[in-house]
Amino acid sequence: MAKIKETNKAGCTRERGEFVTQEPIRITVEIFGEKHVVRGEGSAAYIQGLAHEVDKKMRLIAQRLPRLGVHQVSILTALNFADELAKLREEQETLMQLLGEKTE
Repeated sequence: MAKIKETNKAGCTRERGEFVTQEPIRITVEIFGEKHVVRGEGSAAYIQGLAHEVDKKMRLIAQRLPRLGVHQVSILTALNFADELAKLREEQETLMQLLGEKTE
């Protein structure tokens, strides 16, 4: 599926329903009680949403395993996200193979 991009007069591109600049932005987010300055492409709302997902996952892990330190919670959070990503990639590959079989 092709990704449709729309550009306005200011050179901003519409992604995920809102216009974003082509230049990286800086935004301060709070994750697990700590403030972090994040630089990235996309909208501030998108980056804030990503930070919220990381914060939510870290709090869930810390609640389930209260004796872990911040570093250990961070590592488990990263492993959880990596596991989710690997499963989604595998599912996508399976779906792409099924689509390929149907079009042949």
